[in-house]
Amino acid sequence: MSIQLTSEPVRKQPPNVYTVMLIVSVVFLLIAVIAMVIEYRRYAPDYWQTNTARPNASAHSISTVTATFDTLS
Repeated sequence: MSIQLTSEPVRKQPPNVYTVMLIVSVVFLLIAVIAMVIEYRRYAPDYWQTNTARPNASAHSISTVTATFDTLS
């Protein structure tokens, strides 16, 4: 039993649905990475500069908080 060799070239199989889904997912992942790099470059220079940050909360003394709680109840 020997395998007979033919002179026909071996045909490549056409891409199936899974190959197309793999290619599409790689393209979308590449787009997502590019978008994340753009967002990182937009916000990265101000990320470590916190000297201009001002907290919105104000400090209350215990008596002020207690008086406010007493008026509510």
